[in-house]
Amino acid sequence: MKGDHRQKGPVEWSRLLRGRVGLPLQGQENALDAVQQHDRSAVIRVGIGSNFWTDLYHHALTTSWPRFMGWSTLAYVVINLAFALLYRLCNAHINNAADLDLLALFFFSVQTLSTVGYGVMAPTGHIANALVSIEALLGMMINALSTGVVFARFSRPRAQILFSQVGVISQQASPPALCIRLANSRKSAVLAMEVQLSLSQFVIGEGGYPTRIFSPLKLLQSQVPELRFIETLVHPIDSTSPLTLLSLEQLDATHAEILVTVRGTDEATGQAVLLQRSYDHARMIRGMRFVDMVIHDGQGVYRIDYRRLHDIEEEVDRAL
Repeated sequence: MKGDHRQKGPVEWSRLLRGRVGLPLQGQENALDAVQQHDRSAVIRVGIGSNFWTDLYHHALTTSWPRFMGWSTLAYVVINLAFALLYRLCNAHINNAADLDLLALFFFSVQTLSTVGYGVMAPTGHIANALVSIEALLGMMINALSTGVVFARFSRPRAQILFSQVGVISQQASPPALCIRLANSRKSAVLAMEVQLSLSQFVIGEGGYPTRIFSPLKLLQSQVPELRFIETLVHPIDSTSPLTLLSLEQLDATHAEILVTVRGTDEATGQAVLLQRSYDHARMIRGMRFVDMVIHDGQGVYRIDYRRLHDIEEEVDRAL
């Protein structure tokens, strides 16, 4: 990550980058900006039909809780209102629902769909009983599906691993090292944790099309037996590191990002967990180090202050 343009590098992808790509071609900056947006809703996919109904379960699992509850409530009201209107249009006779009052029929539909059946309102006649049979069957299916989706959302494995907001480049180390800190906020550990660090870039390939390439960044320790409290990822920026072979201008032009991928097994549930975090190179701060999170009170008790996870400080010159 130096300011001068290097003309040679030992790795093949770096020669490919300089020979085919260099800086983005004129008129391609906007294309790269659009693809690089973190908000995926800003990217429009063309040529793929809507898969909402065919992949409804996936949408139900991945949407946010407020949106999930909102759509579930809306669907519940719409279904019951539709059956209330159907009872009214078919002149279905419901005891204690005077003159086919729409609000009374709506509440009758709620009782039928949920299989509560208080007994105050009851269907009479073939038409009413036929509609009730259909709604009761639909209600059992909806209740089973909604219960499964809610359980799946709660039971999805999620590791509560916190990432530092920035990375630091220690220049006191030899060679300099890029450091990113992780912290486990749960009491249970993450076992057999594997970490991958990669450099992601958008480049203009043959034909003038934007292409994303990934270059691995070597870690001093990529496999951790257990993450119980905190761990610092260290990437030596030596002569073979892509961060040494590329200039700041090339990193800017290719929208470079550092990707951190973490895999492991939750100690409490035994389920596999997977997380990812990205950092643009502007959040890699030189000449800094992380503030120590471990505090010793002098009486044999150690405390870990998670409030210091993102805190950094200037490196102390060892020569002083």
